[in-house]
Amino acid sequence: MRYHRNDVVARAIAVLDEYGLESLSMRRLATDLGVQPSALYHHVPNKQTLLAAVADEILARGRRPRRATRWDERVVEVCRELRDAMLAYRDGAEVVVTAHTFGLGAGEPADRLREALRDGGLPDDLVDVGTRAILHLVFGHTTEEQLALQAASAGAIDRAPGGPADFERGLELVLDGIRARVTS
Repeated sequence: MRYHRNDVVARAIAVLDEYGLESLSMRRLATDLGVQPSALYHHVPNKQTLLAAVADEILARGRRPRRATRWDERVVEVCRELRDAMLAYRDGAEVVVTAHTFGLGAGEPADRLREALRDGGLPDDLVDVGTRAILHLVFGHTTEEQLALQAASAGAIDRAPGGPADFERGLELVLDGIRARVTS
């Protein structure tokens, strides 16, 4: 049976969602696809490349139509979409954050945030800093939320994780600071 890269990535996401990141290996993926591990290397040269493709696919699956027109509403739209996409899959936050941090993928949200901040009139020297600050909030909040959800479902903790309302309030606090720096 022949597989295409998209088949490999789709199956990797299914393994990730069912078993978690710790169980997503090239060997396991090959077994699930019914091929030798060496056959996977025709589609992805290594696990890092696979995880980057998985991160990009998680984000692609989470895309929504663009509705916001104002720069700050676009920032909120990007952040909500990013959070929801990461939470849609077990360990999705860890995969996306890792790919982004290592520069292997998951760069589209950062590009869209930079564009929105530029359009909002944030001085050039603060666009990258603002983008990183927003991403740190989204990545940190979502990773903690996902870990807490998993721990609560396993009975390891008895507190509810900070959810969408907590996320929205934190994002508004960061945006208030950015709005204070906007020059237009």
